[in-house]
Amino acid sequence: MYFETAGIEVSLWLPPLAAFVVSFFTSMGGVSGAFLLLPFQMSFLGYTAPSVSATNQLFNIVAIPSGVYRYLKEKRMVWPLTWVVVVGTLPGVLLGAVIRVSYLPDPKNFKVFAGLVLAYIGFRMIRDLLKHKEKKSESTFHQSVKDSRGDAVTGQVTVKEFSMKRISYEFFGETYTCSTMAIFTMSLVVGVVGGVYGIGGGSIIAPFFVSICGLPVYTVAGAALMGTLVTSVAGVAFYQFLAIFHAGQSIAPDWGLGILFGLGGMCGMYCGARMQKHVPARIIKIMLCVIILGTALKYMAEFFG
Repeated sequence: MYFETAGIEVSLWLPPLAAFVVSFFTSMGGVSGAFLLLPFQMSFLGYTAPSVSATNQLFNIVAIPSGVYRYLKEKRMVWPLTWVVVVGTLPGVLLGAVIRVSYLPDPKNFKVFAGLVLAYIGFRMIRDLLKHKEKKSESTFHQSVKDSRGDAVTGQVTVKEFSMKRISYEFFGETYTCSTMAIFTMSLVVGVVGGVYGIGGGSIIAPFFVSICGLPVYTVAGAALMGTLVTSVAGVAFYQFLAIFHAGQSIAPDWGLGILFGLGGMCGMYCGARMQKHVPARIIKIMLCVIILGTALKYMAEFFG
């Protein structure tokens, strides 16, 4: 099938299949997988027009709601965390877009800074993994799921406090507390990065929750995905708006291709979110380490390349 905006011809089955495989694994850690689909589109499919970033974010819009729904159904959506992420991410995206257009026509120098920050978070996660540090609630939750041999155990989150100062919630007998302003600030930064580079930001904020804030991985995925969804909606709207003033360039998303990727991602995210509780927290954290360090190396390679 030929996609006019993308300027490529692709078999109908390939985009959904690729998106399903990527999203199935990444959604367990609160990452949509869009950052992996971007190089797939550019290198494998040959889609190199500027609109590839908008198409990638359209994938997020179509795919992410199914994963969010699954975490909602299992009552593992920490709503205070989610709202702070959303409130911080949205203005960050708009600010990032302005920075990209006005001050960073070549954001190469900023990429090495972003890469170093990501590498720091990634190495902190590796350090914790090497020390075999696992939260009691994570191991108890996973063991309960194994013992139940089914979906009976959901791991409901109970919010204990939500204020301008802190967010506190209970998960499987343990209470976790984090700074509201720290979450807001990080979400704002993630939004800016999303606006500048055209990525969702889940690959940054999910490891931040786990490594820096010390929150259990089973409880942060829903909030991270919701933040990515909001970022992507704003991103697609911005690209669609820019297309009005750049009629001769391919800036707006390829809706057909983006929806095809999104449909595969929708199924992959739902299945990944459903399977998450059956996977040990350590394995999910290793996946997040690979994701964030891979992104860091990519940014630094682009700087020195």
